[in-house]
Amino acid sequence: MTEGKTRLLYQEDSYLREFDATVLAREGNAVILDQTAFHPRPSGGLSNDTGVLSGESCSARVVDVTIKDGVVYHWIEDGCRFEPGEKVRGRIDWERRYRMMRLHTASHIIAALLYNKYGAKVTGGMIEPDKAKDDFDLSTVDDWKGALRWAVEEANRIAKKCLEVKVYWAPRSVLEERPELVKLAERFPPGTEKIRIVEIPGVDVQADGGPHVRNTCEIGEIVMLKLESKGRKRRRLYYTVKP
Repeated sequence: MTEGKTRLLYQEDSYLREFDATVLAREGNAVILDQTAFHPRPSGGLSNDTGVLSGESCSARVVDVTIKDGVVYHWIEDGCRFEPGEKVRGRIDWERRYRMMRLHTASHIIAALLYNKYGAKVTGGMIEPDKAKDDFDLSTVDDWKGALRWAVEEANRIAKKCLEVKVYWAPRSVLEERPELVKLAERFPPGTEKIRIVEIPGVDVQADGGPHVRNTCEIGEIVMLKLESKGRKRRRLYYTVKP
């Protein structure tokens, strides 16, 4: 673990539901641990995990999780005073997390399809447990609604192929050699020596730090909910996955 930063266990194993950690500090209702499986918002465009932290004398609901300068803050409900040095066990709300993992992997497929066919980059987005929204720069495409409908239809076809989702690390210099690894309109944030790569073979390869499913079969059916125009460079797609 980098000095002063929280070890992000969800980047090592997205399926980790429980973990042990040591309390490093307490700032108001925020608990800082040496390591965590809780995913913070708005990292990677995903909402935060929720769950429970259990210590030696009490347990508390984790209602929000944020990150700043590599340090993860677990915001808990009142009533539990975790002290520095205390050993705790964390348990995430798995159903909430797993739906976001399915939506996250679906978003990679959709983004790759639109990037490869139209050169469209992602200009915004957010993944919640019940639905996701993504904005794309489709300013050169007259029938942008048709393009988004096509992307959802094609993403469903690809998901049904049951492709393995690979996760591995590479040196940051790979971004200079392969700029296509960044599908966001904004540049990849500085200050990271190693880059976490998520690859769906034959479909998409991109730098990403969030949790994903292991196989595209797990996504299920992607359902388009609504299309909106937020400007020429922000054509918005709302979608979900069937339970």
